[in-house]
Amino acid sequence: MKRILTYGTFDLLHEGHINILRRAKALGDYLIIGLSKDEFNAIKGKKAYYSYEARKNLLEALRYVDLVIPENNWEQKVDDVKKYEVDTFVMGDDWVGKFDFLQEYCEVVYLPRTEGISTTKIKDDLKLKIDNLL
Repeated sequence: MKRILTYGTFDLLHEGHINILRRAKALGDYLIIGLSKDEFNAIKGKKAYYSYEARKNLLEALRYVDLVIPENNWEQKVDDVKKYEVDTFVMGDDWVGKFDFLQEYCEVVYLPRTEGISTTKIKDDLKLKIDNLL
């Protein structure tokens, strides 16, 4: 069985998220998501709309996702790769090179992001629409 691992916040689940998860799952048999905890997002300066538990529930409902684990810090990736016997680590191509240190433990693949969609764009678009209504 080929195990795939990716990480993210996956807030405001959208087409870009689904695309990367579908493509990640196609690389193997078992897809593990390291989902950023709310406390870790705060350290990164991010605030998710949905709580960790709500985002976890959404991801677990997707047919591509086999397991969701908490992401508590940057340093846990090597331990997760070893613990879950990961064959391939996958991230979006906006992270190219940042996780190459994992090549000592598994294959590292950077997938192209879906053009024109991101959680930040959705939040910015919603804010603009609200501002225009006021």
